[in-house]
This record gives sequence, C-alpha cells and structure tokens, in this order.
Amino acid sequence: MTREVDIPDGLRRLMTEIGPAWAATGNVGKNIDLMTEEFAKVLALAPKDNVLVQRDIAYGDHPRQRLDVYSPANVDGRAPIVVFVHGGAFVEGDRNRNAEIYANVSYYLARHGIVSLNMEYRLAGPGSLYPAGSVDVGLAVAWARAHAGEIGGDGAAIFVFGHSAGGAHAAGYAYDAGLHPPEGSGVRGVILVSARVRADNLPANPNARRVELYYDTTDPAVLDARSALSFASSASPPTFIAYAEFENPLIDRHCLELAWRIARLRGQSPRLVYLRGHNHTSSIAHINTSEDFLGGEIRAFIRDNS
Repeated sequence: MTREVDIPDGLRRLMTEIGPAWAATGNVGKNIDLMTEEFAKVLALAPKDNVLVQRDIAYGDHPRQRLDVYSPANVDGRAPIVVFVHGGAFVEGDRNRNAEIYANVSYYLARHGIVSLNMEYRLAGPGSLYPAGSVDVGLAVAWARAHAGEIGGDGAAIFVFGHSAGGAHAAGYAYDAGLHPPEGSGVRGVILVSARVRADNLPANPNARRVELYYDTTDPAVLDARSALSFASSASPPTFIAYAEFENPLIDRHCLELAWRIARLRGQSPRLVYLRGHNHTSSIAHINTSEDFLGGEIRAFIRDNS
C-alpha cells in the first residue's frame, strides 16, 4: 500500500492558531473555507491507488440524487458498503466540495477494502424540506442493496456515514422507522462525525435560520421532535460518534447528548471518539492522511458490526 501523506507542520500550526477562535462570531464560514482549501493541497498528494471509481450514478429522479462509487480494485463481493453523506448546513454543499473533499473519505475506505458511495442529496427548498435529506439517504441505501453485487459489496453490511448536516440526514434515516421500507432500514451501523443531530434555533447556532428552513418550523418543540437524536431507540443500529475539540457551536453538545441517549437506552456507551486539536472541518478533511486514529476506529466499528 502506498505511503500515506503527512499533514504538514504549517497546517498543524494553522489548526492550533484558529482552533480556539473557530466558533467566534463570523468566523465559522471563513474557517471552513480555509480548512477545505488547505487540506485539498495535502490530499492532492494522498494515495488513491487500487481504487475503481464510477461517477455520477443516479439513485433517483432529481438532478441531485447522484452518487459516486469507490470500490477496492480486488473486491471479492463480500466487502462492507458505506454510504457517505456530506454536510452543508442543509442548504448548500456537494459530494465534491472541491477536487479532494469529500472524495478523500471514499478513497480511504476503498483503499482499506470497503466499498464507499459518496452521495449527493436534495438541499432545503421548495419540495425538499424535512425529511427529504433522510429520504434520499434511504434511496441511496436501497440503491446500494440492489446493486451490491455489481459494485463488489455485501448488501447485508451497509453503513451510513454522515458529517455535519449530513449526519442529521444519515441518523434521521437510520433511526426513524417511519422512513424504512417493510423489510427494514437495511443499515447495519451509523457513523457520525461532527454531526448536527439535534435541530435547534438557539442564539448560539450560527445556522439557526437554515435549520428552521429545512425543518420547516421555528417552534423549538417541533424542532426537538424532528431531531435525529429524538428517534434513537434501543432498536436503532449500532452508532459510532466522533466530534472535534473545536466544533461549530453546539455540535459537541449534540454529539454527547446522542451518546448519552444511546447509552441510557442500550445500557452501554456507543463507540465515542474525541478529536483533540481538530476542528469541525479537519475532523473529516484529514481522513486519508497518515493520521489514522479516527480512520482506524471507524474501520474497527465497521469490522465489529459487519
């Protein structure tokens, strides 16, 4: 396997410098853009060997219901399948934010023997309000089950993996039985990294208006009822939760709240990872570099639940 690329010292220093001020007023969007630009330079040098890529496959009729498939070159038909769901505060974002992000996640997984689908979904707007994002995750999971043999994966070992708002959509589908077909969700496990699993319009949330737009309400009680974590139950699939030291406001709290809810319901804590020194964007952008703590934990979770 080709040697992984290191995160340069200069980028490490930049993360250390901006981390404590990540969530200061007006900084979040600027810092997200800066991190995606800087990590793209690193990831351009990251290994992408032995990965077969099929791009722009329709899993539905809407122009944004598209996905890219990343398969290990030597896949044997028994590989787990991961459906990755990007972020974007419900109203923006693409499966390819730039030339490297979020493809880095799928390249990493495929390089380690896991079929990965990098999906796009309908953004908040007329005709695609709550629960449209989670519905689209369900459609992508159904596509994965139907085409597992063609892409070299195991249709009985499908995981959903969401970052930021994508985590709300991934968990929303996996946890809400009302969105599942008669045969069940088809999801073996849920992977959430820096995920906004609670819908809120608190003053501390810089994306409060965007949350209200997608969830189609300003009522805190309705937002609570529609939150992904409110659907978590003892019957929910196993869940992996990771969050960064420097998060977008409230996301660390939401992740811990979900972990506590699952622990209370299931009698034990879910797998939980704290990413020291990382921020809301680097938590996902560093995947497929030589820093493999998070990646290794995700692979272990997939292995243990396949």
